[in-house]
Amino acid sequence: MTCLRDTPSPRPLKIGITCYPTYGGSGVVATELGIELAARGHQVHFITSSAPFRLTGREANIYLHQVETYHYPLFEHAPYDLALATRMAEVAEFYQLDLLHVHYAIPHSLSAYLAKQMLATRGINLPFITTLHGTDITLVGLDRSYLPITRFGIEQSDGVTAISSYLSDRTHEAFSIDTPIEVIRNFVNCDVYAHHPDQIREMRPRFAAPDEKLLVHLSNFRPVKRVQDVIKVFAQVAHALPARLLLIGDGPDRSTAEYLARELGVSDRIHFLGKQDNVNELLPLADLMLLPSEMESFGLAALEAMACRVPPIATNIGGIPELIDHGINGLMFPVGDVDSMARAAIELLGDPDRLEAMSHAARQTAQDRFCTTRIIPLYEAYYLQILNQTEKSKAQRG
Repeated sequence: MTCLRDTPSPRPLKIGITCYPTYGGSGVVATELGIELAARGHQVHFITSSAPFRLTGREANIYLHQVETYHYPLFEHAPYDLALATRMAEVAEFYQLDLLHVHYAIPHSLSAYLAKQMLATRGINLPFITTLHGTDITLVGLDRSYLPITRFGIEQSDGVTAISSYLSDRTHEAFSIDTPIEVIRNFVNCDVYAHHPDQIREMRPRFAAPDEKLLVHLSNFRPVKRVQDVIKVFAQVAHALPARLLLIGDGPDRSTAEYLARELGVSDRIHFLGKQDNVNELLPLADLMLLPSEMESFGLAALEAMACRVPPIATNIGGIPELIDHGINGLMFPVGDVDSMARAAIELLGDPDRLEAMSHAARQTAQDRFCTTRIIPLYEAYYLQILNQTEKSKAQRG
């Protein structure tokens, strides 16, 4: 089974998408969603501060509208949220968008709300959907200075989705709201993220010898990702058997990770690759993924690895248990339990039959439950649901 876009699409829509274009889960999901929607015949307009990093510029049906901010002596910081709202309204009116889909609550839902109100004065109705991704709720949104405005943005959205049941429940609990939240989980294109033996034979020797195991970690190297734990786990593995580690990504904890690797005597066995565009080619090279995060509202990196037949060793927090079945398609341990993670990795790498079974199950999970052909139609159906609700409300008011 593949992820070919062979399921029928509803009527073509004109969709505006706003996200953070940086290296992180919410931006990745938003960009991949736009790519998949465009491939299914929808017209997608990205309204962002810069081009999302996973866009190649060669995709059909995708348009980019950059938000320009101007610096005036009056403003200590350029008001990006206001510039974004203005650009949203301009693009929506000029291209006659059907709806906006904003990713990450702050400030995107507020900018969309302002754009909607601006257009309403001109007789134009622009519904918007907010997708919650995690730290916009569990970290930023719960800050007392942002909580009321985050709640407002959620409540004023015409539709709200969350990437996991965990995040949906957490949002209702933390913000004391009764706004319906549609759970539409993250997805992966299993044609792009796949195990290609010929490519692996060509690329893997760049990073590991034939007798060495290869582990991988992918993140934005923020403290919540606990990259130091990745180094600690790998150090134990590397002292038990020949192994190397691929670290894909960059961020504030990279220098700390580099220092720890030197302290533990494994720096010469670690490849710090930084940010990479060809993640789909690098992940299949590994035998295991390490994802010891303090919090993951879903665990997109783990899903992408699973699609590549790479089982994850992760923490049993947040939305990860909605993705990983412990002992079947991956392994989960408490946050900070470095010794158990290392012991499990060593045992699994030393048992080829068990590793092969888990690798197969990981790929099967990605195909059966999280393939684009299963998830993208859920977004399309939700778009139509919100549009229909908006039309009914308009008719009732009229």
